[in-house]
Amino acid sequence: MSSNKFSLLTKALCLAAIVLTLSSYLRSGTAQQSPPARKAFIDGTGPGWRTLGEKDFAPVNGTPETWVWKDEMWHSTGKPIGVFRSVQQFTNFELVAEWRHLEFGGNSGIFAWVPDQALKDLPPDKLPNYGIEIQALDHGYETLYEKRTGKKRDFFTTNGDVFAVGNSKMTPFPPLSPNGSRSFPRKNLSKGVNEWNHYYVRAINGEVRLWVNGEEVSGGNNCEPRTGYLCLEAEGSPVEFKNIRIRELP
Repeated sequence: MSSNKFSLLTKALCLAAIVLTLSSYLRSGTAQQSPPARKAFIDGTGPGWRTLGEKDFAPVNGTPETWVWKDEMWHSTGKPIGVFRSVQQFTNFELVAEWRHLEFGGNSGIFAWVPDQALKDLPPDKLPNYGIEIQALDHGYETLYEKRTGKKRDFFTTNGDVFAVGNSKMTPFPPLSPNGSRSFPRKNLSKGVNEWNHYYVRAINGEVRLWVNGEEVSGGNNCEPRTGYLCLEAEGSPVEFKNIRIRELP
């Protein structure tokens, strides 16, 4: 074999070896990249979806003025602190809802899987000691907290925390709050005061996942209990909810 042919063959073998090594490297996960964001803008239409309107909610521990149905949406004064529950209990479901705060620093949320015993005889200015809270905070809440306490915010965010309340249990998905009790959002997507936010919640077999404005950000699994009421939260400031729709799952 001539030296030129030998040189070409050597180069070809070397190139093939490089390609095989790179392929093995990528398959092994050594050069893994971050997984793509899970996006799903679910609008609550299609087979099985239905609206939760005025007749689908019942008072718990507020006054007649705390939650008012007007213009096809719920208006809450936020006072007294408490909840407003669904008439029906749910186990596996998908939920969409739009919400907005009307006051800088507003605080609210949606509770999933709240059992009867947590709501029975619940007095005003108390929240139930069960449930998985899908938090809905205005960004101004952080500013007010730091001004009031003189401390930097670390145990909460204003972009969709998910966590177990009281006696309920949940294993939160990372990233976690410093004490490990909350699933912090992987991305900051919430809009501010007077702007509408869109939540899509998927709750199946004890697992809860939250999408904020079309992108999955937080959640958890191993929830107990994993059946109960949905509750809207009043926590001191005016808030509105609209286009609440649900689809029950097996």
